[in-house]
Amino acid sequence: MVRYAEPGAVTWVESLGGPFVVLPEVALEAWSGSAGNDDADDDYDRACAVEGFTGLLRVGSAEGLVLGDEPASTAYLPAQGVFVRWSAAESEEAMLGSVDAAMRAARWEPELSWRVPGPVLLFDAAWTGEEARRQDHVRVDLEAGSYGVRAAYVEPCPQTALTLVAVRRLPG
Repeated sequence: MVRYAEPGAVTWVESLGGPFVVLPEVALEAWSGSAGNDDADDDYDRACAVEGFTGLLRVGSAEGLVLGDEPASTAYLPAQGVFVRWSAAESEEAMLGSVDAAMRAARWEPELSWRVPGPVLLFDAAWTGEEARRQDHVRVDLEAGSYGVRAAYVEPCPQTALTLVAVRRLPG
């Protein structure tokens, strides 16, 4: 059994200060990050405009999921189907050890419906899709289909605070 606090068991993605995007691999070439032209908003600007914990953006023929609010270190836990965003904790072990209790205590925001064509990459929205594969990222093996996405900010104990972004496969 893998304990998440074991070194290398969880990969945390860091941001340069802005939001994260979770983008289908097939749409990576269409993501301009902060490298857009000066005459129009680039994809990074569009991601920054998302209010709240999550939002969806059209990227080429797909949709990207924006993880907004704060540039907290973020990991994906496949067993729970959740992105964990580290706001405060004394250690990685404390953070990850609080996830199950946080999921039970969460007051979830309304669910979004997100259609994905297959695996996705979590990365800093400032990177272009081409750069994302060479930078700090996590690949998540989602099957093609529709997913419900909901988010919650939880403080399971006085020393620990995290944002959860749960992703669940919708029937059909």
